[in-house]
Amino acid sequence: MTRSEALTFARAWVDAWNRRDVAAVLAHFADDAVFTSPKAALFVGDAVVRGKPALAAYWQRASAGTAELRFTLDRALWDPEARELLVLYDACIDGTTRRACELMRFGDDGRQVAGEALYGAEL
Repeated sequence: MTRSEALTFARAWVDAWNRRDVAAVLAHFADDAVFTSPKAALFVGDAVVRGKPALAAYWQRASAGTAELRFTLDRALWDPEARELLVLYDACIDGTTRRACELMRFGDDGRQVAGEALYGAEL
């Protein structure tokens, strides 16, 4: 992935979330991907979600319970050696805006094998 491709990917990722298109977000994940988020624990009882089907269930459940969801991309940082993309954004969820980032690690085949969502203080 080049820097330009990373930014294009990040924009498409934000757009998919803003449309609540869980299938589009999941499309780039490997079947055995591992995703970590403090919000996952609220919806599925564990901060670590393993496998694409479990990830789909988590995001569909979380999305259904959210009245407002709007991400605004700040920047994307790509590390080609680690195959990691960091997407920094503002997340407005049900009237509360927080600074957030997602660290995405990609495998040799270009699919996301791991991810971690981190949330900062309320803005």
